[in-house]
Amino acid sequence: MADYPYEAHLAVYACTSAQSRGRRYEEAESPGRNAYQRDRDRIIHSTAFRRLEYKTQVFVNHEGDHYRTRLTHSIEVAQIAVSICRALQLHEDLAQAVALAHDLGHTPFGHSGQDALDEVMEPYGGFEHNRQSFRVVEKLEHRYAAFPGLNLSYEAREGIIKHSSEYDEPDHGELSGFHAEEQATLEAQIGNLADEVAYNNHDVDDGFRAGMLDMQGMRDIELFGMHHAKVLAAFPGIDERMALQETVRSMIGFLIADVVGETRNRLQEAGIQSLDDVRKSRAPLVGFSPDVDRMNAELKAYLFENMYMNYRVVRMAKKAGRVIQDLFAAYMKAPAMLPQEQAIQFKAAGDESRGARVVADYIAGMTDRYALEEHDRLFDVHART
Repeated sequence: MADYPYEAHLAVYACTSAQSRGRRYEEAESPGRNAYQRDRDRIIHSTAFRRLEYKTQVFVNHEGDHYRTRLTHSIEVAQIAVSICRALQLHEDLAQAVALAHDLGHTPFGHSGQDALDEVMEPYGGFEHNRQSFRVVEKLEHRYAAFPGLNLSYEAREGIIKHSSEYDEPDHGELSGFHAEEQATLEAQIGNLADEVAYNNHDVDDGFRAGMLDMQGMRDIELFGMHHAKVLAAFPGIDERMALQETVRSMIGFLIADVVGETRNRLQEAGIQSLDDVRKSRAPLVGFSPDVDRMNAELKAYLFENMYMNYRVVRMAKKAGRVIQDLFAAYMKAPAMLPQEQAIQFKAAGDESRGARVVADYIAGMTDRYALEEHDRLFDVHART
C-alpha cells in the first residue's frame, strides 16, 4: 500500500485509502495520488461531467448565462464538502469525488426532466438520477481500454448510490452490493448534506436575479432575515445586490459551522472511534442541529412556494417534460432514428425493456440545448436533420 502523508493526519473515523474496499477491476495503485484523488480526477475528465455545463439547475440554459447549471452547482457542492471535511479532519478527496459525481446522471431540464423520463420509463423499471449517475460511472463512460466505466473506488460508488435528498432516494435493489444496512462513510454523508446547503442558498441568489424573490418576503424567513440584518449592521448603506451576496455567503458559513459542530457532538455522543463504528451507527452522523434544521426547512418551503412553483418555472418545466416525452416516444416507435451507436445497442438489447433503457440512457445524457435541437430535428419539418 502506497504511503500518502496527508492521510496520516486524518481523524480515526476518516476513510483512508488503506481502508478502501477497492475497485471492481483491480488496478495498480498510483504512486502520486491516493485512491480518492484518482476517483476525483476521473470524474472531472469524464464526458458526463463536461455535459453538466449545459444542464439545468433551476433555469434552462438559454434563459441566461448567470444562472447556476448542474456543473457550477456540483463544483459548489464540492467546495462546501471540502470545507466541512477540513474542519473535521476527514478525507477531502473522497468527499470531493462524491460531490462532483452526484449529478452525473441527471437529465436535461432538472427535476422536471427526471420526472418526465421516470414517467415514460415506469413500465420498464423507472428512472432515477442517482441510479443513473451510478450507471454512468459503472458502464456508460467509455474512456479506458481495460474496463467499462470509470472503475471508481467502492467508497466513491457507495456515496453516489446512497445519495439522497428531498427529491430522490436510493433504490434498495441497487444497494445490494453496497450493504444497505450500513451507513456510508462520513465523507459521503457530508457530500450529501453539502448538496442541500448549496442548492438552497444559491437558489436564493438565482431567484433574486430572476425577479422571483424579493427582500420584503425573504426577510420574514428566519435564516435569511437573521443574516441579512447582520450584513446591514456591518455595512450601513450597502446596495441591495451586494447585501444579497453577503447574506448568502453568511448563511453558507453559518450552515457549515452548524454541521461541523453538530457532527462533532453526534460523533462524541455515539462514541465513534473508527470507520467501522461509522458504518454500524443506527442513523447518519452528519447533519444540522435541530434549530438550524428547522430554519433550513422553512427556507426550503418558501423557495418551493415562491420560486419552484413560480409560473415561469412551471411553464418551462411542462415544456421540458413534453420534449422528453416526445423524444422517448419517437425513439421507441422508430429506433432507426437513433444515432448509429444507440441504434445498434437498441437492436442488440433483445427486448423492449432493455431497448427502453438504451433510449433512457441516450436522453439522460443530453444537454438542455441538445434535447431542444433534437426535438426540432425530429418534429419541425423545416429543421435540418
